[in-house]
Order: sequence, then C-alpha cells, then structure tokens
Amino acid sequence: MEKMAELLGLREECGEGTSGASALAGSCLVDNRLNLDVYPDGCRRFLRLFKEQRGEVVQVEFLRLSSNDCLLDTTLGSLPHLKHLKSLVLKGGHARDEFGSYQHGSLTSLPPDFGNLRCLTHLDLSFNRLSTLPSCILHLPSLRVLLVSHNSLVTLPEDFGCLSKLTFFSAMKNQLKDLPQSIGELSMLQDLDLSENALELLPEEVGNLHNCTELDLSGNRLSSIPDSLANLKSLRRLHLHSNLLVTVPASLASLPNLSRLDLQNNCLRAIPAEIQALPFVHVRGNPLGETEPSPQAGNCKASAAAVIHSCISSGSFTITSEGCRVVLACGIHFYFPPGAASDPLRICFRSLTPDPQWVKLRHHDVLLSRVLELQPHGVEFQQEVQIWMPYISPQTPHQHEVVVRTFSGQSWSDLRTRVKQKRKSKKCVAHCCVLHFSWFLVVSRLVQNECKVPAEGTLLFSSVDPNIKVVFPPGVTKEPRSVKLQVLPVSAEEIREITANAGCRASPLLYLSQDSTVDFLKPVRIQLPLPPGVTGLNLDRSRLHILHGDLEGQTWNDITSEVVLEFTHLYAVFEVTHFSWYWLWYTTKTYIGGVAKKVYERLRLYQVNFIALQRKKDPEQVLLQCVPKHKVDPVLKKLQDRYRGPEPSDMVEMFEGEQFFAAFERGISIDMDRPDCVDGRLSFIFYSHLKNMKEIYVTSPVDRKGQAVKGQVSFYRGAVPDSIPEDASRRRKGPDSLWLATLPIKLPQLKPRWDENPGPLYGFSFPPLNLGNAETGYLTQANLLSIARRVGADWQSIGLNLGLTYQQIERIGYNNREDLNKQILDMLFSWAQQNSEDPDCVSKLVTAMKESGRQDIADEVEAIIELGRQKYSESIRRVGLEQESSTEDSAIATM
Repeated sequence: MEKMAELLGLREECGEGTSGASALAGSCLVDNRLNLDVYPDGCRRFLRLFKEQRGEVVQVEFLRLSSNDCLLDTTLGSLPHLKHLKSLVLKGGHARDEFGSYQHGSLTSLPPDFGNLRCLTHLDLSFNRLSTLPSCILHLPSLRVLLVSHNSLVTLPEDFGCLSKLTFFSAMKNQLKDLPQSIGELSMLQDLDLSENALELLPEEVGNLHNCTELDLSGNRLSSIPDSLANLKSLRRLHLHSNLLVTVPASLASLPNLSRLDLQNNCLRAIPAEIQALPFVHVRGNPLGETEPSPQAGNCKASAAAVIHSCISSGSFTITSEGCRVVLACGIHFYFPPGAASDPLRICFRSLTPDPQWVKLRHHDVLLSRVLELQPHGVEFQQEVQIWMPYISPQTPHQHEVVVRTFSGQSWSDLRTRVKQKRKSKKCVAHCCVLHFSWFLVVSRLVQNECKVPAEGTLLFSSVDPNIKVVFPPGVTKEPRSVKLQVLPVSAEEIREITANAGCRASPLLYLSQDSTVDFLKPVRIQLPLPPGVTGLNLDRSRLHILHGDLEGQTWNDITSEVVLEFTHLYAVFEVTHFSWYWLWYTTKTYIGGVAKKVYERLRLYQVNFIALQRKKDPEQVLLQCVPKHKVDPVLKKLQDRYRGPEPSDMVEMFEGEQFFAAFERGISIDMDRPDCVDGRLSFIFYSHLKNMKEIYVTSPVDRKGQAVKGQVSFYRGAVPDSIPEDASRRRKGPDSLWLATLPIKLPQLKPRWDENPGPLYGFSFPPLNLGNAETGYLTQANLLSIARRVGADWQSIGLNLGLTYQQIERIGYNNREDLNKQILDMLFSWAQQNSEDPDCVSKLVTAMKESGRQDIADEVEAIIELGRQKYSESIRRVGLEQESSTEDSAIATM
C-alpha cells in the first residue's frame, strides 16, 4: 500500500478541481474530500491516515467509506472526531454475492457520540442492515439530506420530526409499516421517498409537508390515502403506483403545481372525474369499470388484499392461509391458493443476472429470461403455487420447446410448462406449478419426447420428425425406466455451407437418454430417415455411415461396422444397447468423425457483430453491444437518432453463455473498480436472446485541451471452450491471442476554460437573472459569474448549504467531471433557476456562503446588494417618488 505521506502529497500535484485525475486521486486527501469507498481496504487506509496525519484528516468535510469493509466497526469510533464533516457516506453494495447481487453492508448501528457532528448536512447509510434508526441521528442539528434506503427498518422514531432542517429523506426498500405523526413537523422537507415498504396507512400529518415537491409512496400496501395530501400545494410529482388503492380523493386534482400523478397497478375500479381529466395522470393496470367480484367467483379471497403489486426487481411480500395473487411489474405473476401456507409467510424474491458458472445450459439450449430467486428455499407448500414468467420468444419454435427450469442447489431440472401469448401485448408467458421455492429461469430446449419403458416393451416417436422412432422389444428391461428422445433437424444447406462439400448429406441428429445407468437387456431398434436425396434405390452402402457421439458431442465414432444395418426405401434401421447421440451420414469422405464434430460445433455457434457507439450529446458515454447478425440493422436503426459511431465489427462466432471482455485502449480508460471489471476489462456474457449491452462513461488521462483522443475498444474471448472450431476463433499471436474485434473510439478536444474565452461558456445558455427584489437590490447573471470565479473546490459544500440535494450535487459533478469551472457554474445557476421566484434567495446565498466558511464571498454579495440599495434610493429620489409608490424602476447592481 502507498505511504500515506505520499497520498497526502498528491494534494499539491492535483490542481484545484482535478481530483480523480490520477490513479490514486480517488483515495488521496484532496482539499477537504476523502473518497475511500472504492477500495476494499478503505477503512484500513483511513485508520492509517487518521493515525499519521490526524491534523489534516480532522479537517475533512466530505468522507466516503464502504460498509462492506471488515474494519468498519473500528473506523466508526474515529468519525466523531471529524468536527468539520459535512457529508458522510457509509454505503454497502460495494460487493456482490455468488449470483451477482449487491451485498448489504455490515452497519447495524452508530456510536452515541456520532450526534456531535454538528456540521453534518448529508448522511447516506443505504444498503446496510439497520433495523432501527440510530438515535444519535436525531441529534444532528444541521442534517438536510438523509438516505437509509435498502435497510431493514420497521418503524421510525416518534420524535423523527425534530430533524427540522431535513430537505431530502429516502427510506425506500425497507419494511416500514407505519409513520410517526411527527413526520408532519419536517416543514422544510422537499423530497420524500418511502417506496417499496409495507405501509398500510398514512398519518394525516403528512399533509403538513407544505414544501414537499416530490412524494414517492409506490410499492406499499396502501388501500387509501388521507385527504390531507390536498394541502401539499408545492407538490409536483406524486407516485402511488403498485399499491392496493381502491379509492383516491378528488381533491388531488386541485393541487396547483402537480405535473405527474402515477396511479398504475392498483385496485381502482373507478376514479373521480376531476382526476381522470388530468393530462398527467397514469392509470394503467387498474380494473377500471369492472364490477366487484363475489367471494365465490374464484378460489382466491375477493378483496383488495388478494392482489399485491410490486414494482421492483427484488423485495418481499407476505402471504396468509387465505391465499392471494401477486403481480410484479416485471410481468411475473404468482397464485397462492387458499391453504398453500398454514401460517403467514414472508416471500422474498430477486431477479438475477445469469452467471454461466452456475446457470448450466445444455447443448442447443437458449436462455430466454433472467433468473428468478424465490425464498425461503426449504419451505414445502401444502398446495401447488402457480408461477407465470414472461420470456422472449425463441426464433426456432418448431425445433424447440419452452420450459421453466429450476435449480435445487445441486442441479437443474425442467418443470412441466404451459406457454401462452397475451392477446393485447403479444408477450409470451411460461406457466408452471411448484411445491417449493428456489431459482427459476425460462429456456428453449430441443423438443423432448419421453415415455416409461415397461418390461413388455413399447414404442417412442419423435414429434419433430415422425419418421424417427425407437422400438423397445419385450424383455428389454426388468424394472420400468424413463427414456427421453430429442431431435435436431439439420438442413442440406447447413451441411453444404459448413463442409463446403455438396456431396455431404446427413439425417437429423438423434439424442437418446435414460434414467438408468444399466444397459438394456435386449437391443433397442432405431429408425432414422435416410439423408436428403438418398433412397433405398440409389443407395451406395459404402458411403453410408452411422456415427455415435458422446454426451458432449466431442467424439464421433463410426459404428457402421459394429451394427447390423437394414434399409427400406426411406429409412435406415439399426440396433443398439446404450444411448447417446446418433447421426446418419452419406459422404465420400473417409474420416467422417472429424467432419461430424466440426458440423456439430458449428450448429451451436451464433454469428454476431460488435457495435461501439457514442452519445451525440455526450461522447464520453459509450454503448457496447454484442448483436446477433440478423439483428444488427434493426438495432442500429433504433439507436441512430441518439448515437453515432463506426460500422459494426466483422462477424465472429460465439456460443450461448460464452464469456467475453471489452478493453478500452490507446488513451481511453474506465472506472477499474466497477464490479463487472476484471483486470481492467469489462466482462460480458453472450446470450443470443437477451441484451448483451452496457452503457458506460469513459475518460482519458491524456490532456484533451490541446487535442482529441483517438482510442479504441477491443473485444476478447474469456476462456475459449475446448469445443470451439479452430477457424471460429479469430486468433493472433502473442498476448492478444483471444482477440475478436476492435472498434475506434474518439473523445473530442475539450473547449477552452470559460475564464479564458469571453464567448459562450461551454454551451451554457444563461437566461437573464434578477435574484432578489427591487428594494434590496438584484443579483444578475454577471454578478453570479463574478461570484463563480471566487468559488473553488468547496463548491459541493456550498451547494449543499444552498439546499441542493446530494443527488443534484452528484449529478452536477459527474456531468461536468474533469472541469471544476463547469461544475461551479452548473451548481450556481441550477440553484439560481430553482430560486428565482424567492425574494429571500439572496440572503440565503449569503448565509450559505458563511456556513461554508466563505466569508469573503458573503462579503462580496453583501457589497453588491448594498450598491443595489443605493442605486434604488437614488432612482426614487430622482423621479420624486416615495419608496413605497413604485417598485418597477429598480436599479440593477452590476459589477
């Protein structure tokens, strides 16, 4: 690990506003910021810094640490010493479990003296394990932004309203069942996010949040909302989707600033006419106009609680012995019949990205959905639970069938599945029934015919090709055994294209399997159709070969001389005692096993192209995608309005579920700490029917003020499967032997600094500004530009004290990364535009500067205002009017 003195020494090397410009800038102490959450040993680095450079560390105002760090508990004891701390982030989610989901941090509480952080205005404790809100938080007098999302909070403290300065509060994705009445005392609260909880009722006091502009209550269990919400005159956006609402008050239509009302996925059978007439109301997913069903109408209790909606990719819900239906916004449906669970049971669900390390696809399988995990795993239901999973329709429906596959923790098995297509949306849904919960996904497999073979023998046909049949004679087995048959048709065109030999022909591929490891007692008779164009009349028996392949299709042996072949006009018949792959070939080639292996492998490969596009409005935002060859043109046409870039790469071939990587090269770099970044390269998994797409931000260590950066992105295979044909792998010599393709990426030259160019500022369009009022003087655009030149790296602290949310600060910093001046301008003018109608905004600006330790700027603003007052008084005297008689001829103070 680098010496802490060297880390701190980087302060002098990193110029003002250039934190992040070097590899260590994310962890070095730059001005008043310390970002250590990107390092797995961030807490260890902090403790060493605190020990060796305590005098500088206690001056830190912005601190970020990962709560996935094993030394977090030790570090917490040192944090109360940071008396100047204004922003603290202790988030989890920096690690992933074996299924790719974010892991919550270890934080369960905070030390009592944490309340001594008198300057703290922003606190983020998201993705942790808090079951109660630490009481010390209520003693933070300056706290304006509080995020506790993705925890396990069941309730909030009764005196939560004492956080009188709070402007932003997010507790989404918890288990809140109710709210304290004191929440109405948060008079300055502007954004309140309580989505994805278990709220059933809201206190009337919610209507006292008069400054609230956005209220998110989606994904709860609300059957009604209080009329007092009509008192929220500042409210602009109200999210109520995915609840159990059966009614909404008509008074919501009278909210003067409301611009979005989301009532989707509720139980509303009627909506007041005043609300329905609003152009910004969204009501999809409600049973509007339907009559109330009678209790005898179905197996499920007919009540609002019988339908539960959720709008998230992971979460939980509770079922009872009465049963219920559950609808997830992603399209997954459940039906729990009455009596399925004897006691109330909490069901947890997650939608996971498939990982080939544990999602094992068989040959010729196609993945059609993400992985759905349902918990608890060990619970046995009293009655079958029905599941409907949406999937992407496969391209070869005749040869394949769609099944739901489940994972027991040891192996995957296929469930009996019914499929249907929705009439209106045309979306496909797979339906299955289960008695236990685990992992589920939808796949397309080769059509499978199966039968139970008794001692008396039986006959098995293929539904794909009825000319293929298997005859089991009497006495073939002592105990009944299950046999499965699958067929892969192979066209003459495919054989000719792969072998480059018009004389090669082959029958459909036949795969036989059984549930016993013992060979049959008597030979089993197999009938295969002769290859296309070959009949019993023109047959040259020396050219006909029966091939037997192993389970993986790696070895194909010619067994023609080992079996007795019989021929009819259309068929070849032979007998075997054990099962695997069988293939009938007609060719003049002598070593047919190698040819068959090559063809078999090619049949599993997909022809794909890579695309790399940059956003027209933001070239640093790059879209990477691996697209099947036949989809390239439609995909590019869909993206052409927003993106530009080079032509797609040359065609390459990939297996279903194969890993590949994207590496940015020649002056282009990305965040190496991304969870999907392996050795500096982005990891992808190719699935032919899913979107193999990622959109990321790129940067460059090259100085772009003097020139553009002409870099590239190259695509590489992961571990090349043993079965891939040699010519399918685009190989080079040397370290890049797994190279697939390379596409150019160009980052344009940066424009000059705003203070070096008197022209338009980086494309910013500043509207005329007159902040304040006539009697006290105005602040204009020119005034703000002058103030911006005085603001330095502490712009984030100033922005928070001005009332901007932490999300706004983060967005401004990211959108204008690498340019401090642009960050300052964006922050100041964003605040100015939001507060242009506030007559006290100038005094708030002065107060914020003082709170941020910038008395110099506060004095400058006050000087401008004093000049405005003088000019206003002079103008009044000049026209001979009393001061109160007119406020129209006010003077505007300029620099």
